[in-house]
Amino acid sequence: QVQLAESGGASVQAGGSLQLSCLVTGNILTANVAWIRQAPGKEREAVAGIYAHHGRTVYADIVKGRFNISRDDAKMTVYLEMRDIAPEDAGIYYCAARRRAWTDTDEDFLTVGWYKFWGQGTEVTVTS
Repeated sequence: QVQLAESGGASVQAGGSLQLSCLVTGNILTANVAWIRQAPGKEREAVAGIYAHHGRTVYADIVKGRFNISRDDAKMTVYLEMRDIAPEDAGIYYCAARRRAWTDTDEDFLTVGWYKFWGQGTEVTVTS
């Protein structure tokens, strides 16, 4: 079982930066982890993922060049660094995970239904 706890959500001005953290318990070393967001009235969308073991990253086109996902397994934490934040980046940000498998693909990471474990979410609001 993997448990996830997000933190770092805040109100941020458009164009600003923010870092979210996800504490991962239950053997982070074998956990593929992603950040998934849900804007008001919209469906959840995966924005960034990071593979277990080698740490390769995957990004949705809408955040490429602005968001950076990283992991520190010693601290059992996955981070999402958000830069040049836009109003459409507002929403609840969830950390999600799935045990790694050798068949995992980048497309899997951007598929919301692929994930087995979820955190409670942390809210990001954007002011203009």
